[in-house]
Amino acid sequence: MKSNNFSETHLPVIQCPVDTEFNAASTAEEVISGIDLSGKTAIVTGGYSGIGLETVRVLSAAGARIIVPARDYAKASKALKNIKNVEIEEMELMNPVSVDAFANKFLASGRPLHILVNSAGIMAVPLQFDAKGYESQFSTNHLGHFQLTLSLWPALMKANGARVVSVSSRGHRYSPVVFEDLNFENREYIPLSAYGQSKTANILFALELDKRGKGNGIHAFSVHPGTIVNTNLGRYLGKDDLFKAGIVDEQGNPVLDPLRQMKTVEQGASTSIWCATSPILEGIGGVYCENNNIASIVTNLVPDPLSGADAKGNFGVMPHAVDPEIALQLWKLSEKITGVSI
Repeated sequence: MKSNNFSETHLPVIQCPVDTEFNAASTAEEVISGIDLSGKTAIVTGGYSGIGLETVRVLSAAGARIIVPARDYAKASKALKNIKNVEIEEMELMNPVSVDAFANKFLASGRPLHILVNSAGIMAVPLQFDAKGYESQFSTNHLGHFQLTLSLWPALMKANGARVVSVSSRGHRYSPVVFEDLNFENREYIPLSAYGQSKTANILFALELDKRGKGNGIHAFSVHPGTIVNTNLGRYLGKDDLFKAGIVDEQGNPVLDPLRQMKTVEQGASTSIWCATSPILEGIGGVYCENNNIASIVTNLVPDPLSGADAKGNFGVMPHAVDPEIALQLWKLSEKITGVSI
């Protein structure tokens, strides 16, 4: 495992908050107000439930055409039936053949891709593996999106100014990427550690992706949306665990407190929308964002992702997730695993 004793010289200087009128309580609709996406094309994975569905709804209302890749076509059709300008295509992130088929069909359409929001994900699931033997959270949350993004590269370049948003989590505090044991073959499988590893990978991916894409006008971001209980993402977590974490009350009702990043779906989708559309971020990329702003790097290395918020509700990003050397190491490994490169 790469040492966690990080030198300040390894860390990017771009993880600095900017002046913005938005905050932890802002909604996706508020963030996109006044922005016209007419003529723009977006792809949103996970776009038929939770914050992904809200992301699609808000992008559509702003004029964009959205393609939603779906593992469950019937469920997606039902969820999206009242949203205009949406196309649904079948895709399974843990199936490389399915990812290729989706990407190839989109490329064949000849359309530019202006916005790619990698919002789909699984969390704290029981131990299972993809067809190549990779742990399912790392496979779904990182490898599938890595393959998808690189496969769509020609369309992103064609946009002459594209943005890629990877939905990560403050849960990246649970684990760095453990390169020598990605699949928990020689250590105990702890579901949240596996989740943390995959969310760290999302952040590192955006960092290296932006480095490689900015010369072609492609910028990448990673985001923490907040804790949104009613997205079903944490369905494998027990009610006692949620209560002890202060996420639900004694009756099991969600606790809403934006300053602790306990948010509604509308608030949870806002940072993805902000990264995908805000003019403030023109020419900026490779950064991890929360509460509609660029996060600061954490100096108090507390592993508990529910600890350490500042007065504005910001938790920050751990150094292990923004080290360019680790980002490059992950990129090379991901290229080898997926067989995809740019």
